[in-house]
Amino acid sequence: MDGLEMAAAERTELADLLATLTAEQWEVPSLCDGWRVRDVVAHVMSFDGVSPRDMLRRAIRGRIVHINQVGVDELASLSTEQLLQKLRAHLRPQGLAATFGGRLALLDATIHHQDIRRPLGIPRQIPAERLRLVLGDSVRSPELPGWRLARGVRLAPTDLDWRRGSG
Repeated sequence: MDGLEMAAAERTELADLLATLTAEQWEVPSLCDGWRVRDVVAHVMSFDGVSPRDMLRRAIRGRIVHINQVGVDELASLSTEQLLQKLRAHLRPQGLAATFGGRLALLDATIHHQDIRRPLGIPRQIPAERLRLVLGDSVRSPELPGWRLARGVRLAPTDLDWRRGSG
């Protein structure tokens, strides 16, 4: 499976979970500071179909550090049903989300899937093939905190054949 296919599978599983949530669960605070479950879903969808010009506009409005919030705010008027429909209509990433062969969308969906599940107490086993790719990308991307946090540390999960770093 390539990155786009893995991202589509991850988004499908996320959509399947979201379809089971109650109205109250959509309003639960996620692990993303200041965002509810619905806001995280809006964020995941906010980069599909976005052009470089749209990103520049968001960067100007949000002063780069708040670019994600600008995307969430743009989708704030959608109902939870509309957010779910939007996700189902874009299972295969498009636009900016499809960059790096879909790996950006895979990383984003996998991490945010956990940001939603954990506060709701809904455990999940992430497929090993996807998790290996996500872990590798999360410690290589300077835009993510994992890049800084992983320096000088050896990462070796006990439930997955994957290793990175030294220390």
